[in-house]
Amino acid sequence: MLLVMGLGYAGSATASLAAATGQAVRGTRRDPARAPTLPGVTAIAFDAAGPAIAQARHLLVTAAPGESGDPVIGAHRSAIDAALAAGTLRWVGYLSTTGVYGDRDGAEVDESTLPAPGQDRSRRRLAAEDAWRALVGARAALDIFRVGGIYGPGRSPFDELRAGAARRVVKPGHAFSRIHRDDIAQAVVAAMAQDSAPRTRILHLVDDEAAESAAVVDYAARLLGVAPPPTVPFEEARARMSPMALSFWAENRRVANAATKAALGIAWRYPTYREGLAAILEEERREGLAQ
Repeated sequence: MLLVMGLGYAGSATASLAAATGQAVRGTRRDPARAPTLPGVTAIAFDAAGPAIAQARHLLVTAAPGESGDPVIGAHRSAIDAALAAGTLRWVGYLSTTGVYGDRDGAEVDESTLPAPGQDRSRRRLAAEDAWRALVGARAALDIFRVGGIYGPGRSPFDELRAGAARRVVKPGHAFSRIHRDDIAQAVVAAMAQDSAPRTRILHLVDDEAAESAAVVDYAARLLGVAPPPTVPFEEARARMSPMALSFWAENRRVANAATKAALGIAWRYPTYREGLAAILEEERREGLAQ
C-alpha cells in the first residue's frame, strides 16, 4: 500500500497514477470530508494517519516543512519509526526542491552537487531532508526528489494570459528548471516500483531544458493564438514583485537530470515546456475549459 502524506497538486497526481497501476493508495488531507474524490484513492485525516502508516509499504511525503521542522515527522515520528523497525515500511520518498542548491550564477548542478541553500525556505527543506535521512537510516530505501518549478493543468502561463496578468520579464541568461506535474508522478511511481534494498538516493525532477521565463510565456501565447505581453526588463519589473517572487529571481542555476532518468529507466512524457504546454492546452480544450 502507498500512503501519500499530502494530497496536494503533485501528491494527488502521484496517488492517481499509482491507483491506476493497481496499487492500494491512501492519502492524507486536513479535511477529507470536503476533499475532491480521486478514483481508487482513500482520503484520510492527517492527524489520524498512524494506522495507515503501520500498514504502508511505500510512504510519499509532499508536505512542506515549517519553521518547526517537517510536519510529518513532527506528528507521526513514533508510527514511522515502528513501521521501519517492523520492516513493513520499505520505501520512503520525500519531495524536496532544487532550491537547496542556492544561486550558481547559471552554472549546472547534478545529483552529486553539494547543497548550498541561500533562502530560509530552502534551508528548511535541506533540514527536512536531513531529518528523513536520520529517521530512515539503513532500515528502508529513501529517495529524495529535488523538484524544479512545477506546472501543469490549472498551473500554467495560460491562466495568466487569459486573465491579462501575464508578463514577459527579461533577464538575459537567467533560466528556470521546470517539471510537469505528471512527470513527477511518473518518476515517483517508477522509483517505488524498484523496491530497492535500503539506501539513499538524490533524484532530480526537472525536464530536459532550463528556459527563460519570457520564452515560456511567449510560447504559451503563440499556442493560444494571442499576442504575447510586452517584454519588461527585470530591473523595471522587480519594483512590483513580491518578496517571494524576488527570491526566485535571485537564484540562477541549471539542473541536470541524466543520472535520475538512467536510475529510474524513464524518459519524460514532457521533455521540455513546449510538449508540456501543448498537452495542457489539448486537455483543456478536450474538457471545454479553453477558448
